[in-house]
Amino acid sequence: MPIYEYRPRGKQHCAYCRKGFELLQKISDDSLLQCPQCDAPVQRVISAPNLGRPGPSLEPSNLEKHGFTQYRKSRKGEYHKTAGTGPDVISDE
Repeated sequence: MPIYEYRPRGKQHCAYCRKGFELLQKISDDSLLQCPQCDAPVQRVISAPNLGRPGPSLEPSNLEKHGFTQYRKSRKGEYHKTAGTGPDVISDE
């Protein structure tokens, strides 16, 4: 469930909604029209999403730490090791 931000609309507000507040709601729930504590009019505001990291780091030091070996293509059919404990060169010859 997403967390929505609300801000007061107008001059009427209480300590709860003065600087805005956050509310955990289902996506299907209607947005609030009034502050839950003082009934002042409020509006939902768009805020930046909190996105997690896309995945683990592919840095050579991180790959080595987790027991992987990384290779980079040096020329056609030949790869040189950049991280890990595998053979230094892999070649199709």
